[in-house]
Amino acid sequence: MAASKKEKPIIEVKHLSKQYNIGIDTTYKTLCESVTSAVRHPIKTLKDSRRPNNIFWALKDVNFEVDKGEVLGIIGRNGAGKSTLLKILSRITYPTEGEVRMRGRVGSLLEVGTGFHPELSGRENIYFNGSILGMKKREIDEKFDEIVKFSGVEKFLDTPVKRYSSGMQVRLAFSVAANLDPEILVVDEMLAVGDAAFQKKCLGKMKEVAEGGRTVLFVSHNMNAIEQMCKSCILLEKGNIKQEGSNVSQIVKDYLSPYREGVPSSEWINDGNEFENPWFKPYKFIIADSFGNTLINPISNNQDIWIQIEGNIDRLNPALEIGYSIYNEEGITIYTSYFNDQEESKWPQFSQGNIILRTKIPKRFLNEGIYTIELRASLRYQTWITEPEKKAPTLNLHIQGGLSDSPYWTSKRQGVIAPLLEWKGMMSDERYDE
Repeated sequence: MAASKKEKPIIEVKHLSKQYNIGIDTTYKTLCESVTSAVRHPIKTLKDSRRPNNIFWALKDVNFEVDKGEVLGIIGRNGAGKSTLLKILSRITYPTEGEVRMRGRVGSLLEVGTGFHPELSGRENIYFNGSILGMKKREIDEKFDEIVKFSGVEKFLDTPVKRYSSGMQVRLAFSVAANLDPEILVVDEMLAVGDAAFQKKCLGKMKEVAEGGRTVLFVSHNMNAIEQMCKSCILLEKGNIKQEGSNVSQIVKDYLSPYREGVPSSEWINDGNEFENPWFKPYKFIIADSFGNTLINPISNNQDIWIQIEGNIDRLNPALEIGYSIYNEEGITIYTSYFNDQEESKWPQFSQGNIILRTKIPKRFLNEGIYTIELRASLRYQTWITEPEKKAPTLNLHIQGGLSDSPYWTSKRQGVIAPLLEWKGMMSDERYDE
């Protein structure tokens, strides 16, 4: 009796590369437009023709396969190529080299608003997305109530999507992508836009989709979710696959290791002349001691740790906010702090020129472990200067030892933080005395 033929992978990626030309206008022009532009702006045209071609490879020679029913986690630092890979798999952009074979219908949740027509209502967009997936109206009708109930946007179903908040758009987009029965579900980190309850609901739905025999590709900075959800994992670094396999916990551990190549250190220097803007251009971001000297990982918990931010202000703007966020090993935000969190009379008074901001993490406040610290700078409610989780300077903080002077507390404790708190004792007939 002949052996059964092995089923082909539902996704095959071979020698995939994606190239971008930085700083060059790649907008298509007709011959007439090109000639007209050369006549009207001869000097600019000559300069453009002599400008060096700055090539950036977002992905380079990526190869992998995904079997039907597999849940694949894709992890990596900001700029590693994760979102570019998902956009190619979702057919939003095309590769420069290589090929992708997808043997099934693809449902994608990438960026807020992707796949939605802003002028159409939520109801119309559900049918619009279904038709793109090749579904008939009858098939969409059967799923309609389930989609609406899961998304929780019933009251706004006939409102144009352009009036939805980002959270509402994500809820509806995920509900459409997950409930229209695609063979392949592609989900980027946009779950972070939703609240905690909806994130939990989404993870449950993805698990249900996977148990139903469909394939899930999941990008996340939440390592706990990656370990719980995924049967296999790919670690991307600078556009290349650094590691891949079914030992998800080990890949995550290697990714989070503070000594792995490519992990940010306790000091960031703006060598590349990045973040050009007149309001605040950061040029140094460090983990320091009380004297401003850079601390080297691992750092003992028995000393105060200072976060020091240095930069230049060319134009004063009262909306300027500068601070940082700190994340634990699972990618969960521990807290976010800004210089203007305190009462206004205590805000630093800036003037044009170079500035230094310092704030203290008290000793024996954080738990033992590995943390990522991300610089946050923006004009409040206007624009990001350093955009979190996309383009922002990051530092690595590794707390090890120095947890307490007590002989009973010598190792990492359960919990997100591990503050050393003062306790007082008294007899029951004594008065409270602060």
